[in-house]
Amino acid sequence: MDPGCAPAALAAGVSAVVPVYNSQATLPEWVARLEPVLRGLGQGFEVVLVNDGSRDGSWRVVCELAKRYPFVRGINMMRNYGQHNALLCGVRSARFDKVVTLDDDLQNPPEEIPKLLAKLDEGDGCDVVYGKPEELQHGLWRNMASQVTKIALQKAMGSNTARNCSAFRAFRTHLRNAWNDYKSPFVSIEVLLTWATTRFTYTPVRHDPRTVGESNYTFRKLLTHALNMATGFSTWPLQVASAIGFAFTLFGIGLLVFVVVQHLIQGRSVAGFAFLASSIALFSGAQLFALGIIGEYLARIHFRTMERPAYAVRQTTVGDETETVEASETTEWAEHDAARPMERV
Repeated sequence: MDPGCAPAALAAGVSAVVPVYNSQATLPEWVARLEPVLRGLGQGFEVVLVNDGSRDGSWRVVCELAKRYPFVRGINMMRNYGQHNALLCGVRSARFDKVVTLDDDLQNPPEEIPKLLAKLDEGDGCDVVYGKPEELQHGLWRNMASQVTKIALQKAMGSNTARNCSAFRAFRTHLRNAWNDYKSPFVSIEVLLTWATTRFTYTPVRHDPRTVGESNYTFRKLLTHALNMATGFSTWPLQVASAIGFAFTLFGIGLLVFVVVQHLIQGRSVAGFAFLASSIALFSGAQLFALGIIGEYLARIHFRTMERPAYAVRQTTVGDETETVEASETTEWAEHDAARPMERV
């Protein structure tokens, strides 16, 4: 974006952005529950469903919902890019001045959205409000992986706010101007939000058990996401590697002193193959660990020089010229082309 050009003013209202993945069974109920909540806000609203390469009939369901509900817009990604990449796409297409993001599995109850928006409008100047679950309805391993991810996120964000982060969030749409030119395939919405503001807060919300299907976030995927955040948005892994290297340097100096003292006092060298082998193994392990961390950073540099996009759009349910439905309107759905030519974003 040209720094000399001010962003266009957005209409007052709410854009609900939802990444969709293998959710054909929950989407109809989800939209049916969301509609009265958004209409009750008394302002403009829209629902942006971003299909992130689902392998079931999710895109077909999105198209059907877009025909049934004029306020629903669908975006179909060319393949599966990841939850945060899909969110980035949806946030960039939002048309109202506030964005609410939530999952499509109904664990984030749509009825809790007014709590987030009320907190956002309290007048204390906050820009981002997270819905902190009163009680997580996940399994043990998923909860443990979530905690590890939040620790990595805290290091990347440089803020204690990370402990309260969740996929259920509300923020001011103009924050997206801070990452207009972001193109990396490694995306973290939380970190991108810190590029635009430091005014975060949270409010307790209900978190319901999952009733349909299983979570697409496994323990391994969450740990991979934590690694991507740690190496993609902070330097603390390099600092850890430096600290380990310094610690083993001190350890090596201690071993040298021990060997020299043994020789001067007892007149003999330190005996034992096991001692020598374990020392070499310790130092080699520390070196390989540090090289692995450096390799992760080099890989990210490599991918960024390739200029891989964060996502690419295959088709949408409506064209950009279509007007978004206001809360007070009860217009009937007009026929539109179901898709437009493939475009790269």
